[in-house]
Amino acid sequence: MDITFVDLIRLTGVGQLCILIASSMVPFKLHWKRDLAVLSVLHRQMYWTYGGYVVLGIIALGVISLTCAEDLASGSRLGRAVCAYGTLFWGIRVMLQAVFDVKPYLTAWWLTAGYHLLTVLFVFFTALYGYAALK
Repeated sequence: MDITFVDLIRLTGVGQLCILIASSMVPFKLHWKRDLAVLSVLHRQMYWTYGGYVVLGIIALGVISLTCAEDLASGSRLGRAVCAYGTLFWGIRVMLQAVFDVKPYLTAWWLTAGYHLLTVLFVFFTALYGYAALK
């Protein structure tokens, strides 16, 4: 079985939707309820709103990659624009991996392994979307 570029884009869509599993653990592992309690209601609401927008962005890129993979791979102007957005979205996230202070939260082997797997996925998403945007 040969894997095509369209298949890789679909795989990227699946991977992004799978990342939401890890994302759903963040508020609990980082103790948001306790740590954000000192903030005003508005600041807490904004924090959750920003998080929600990130989740929606991941869902959108994932679903578009699953349902419109041929269009993204076609090299059309819209396909390349969406892929350029995906490149920026995940490229910035990869850069943030380098500056986040996560060590205190990687308290089990599976958390460390998951963190490194996420980094690999972020790099893969950035590279794939980047290639599609520039090809």
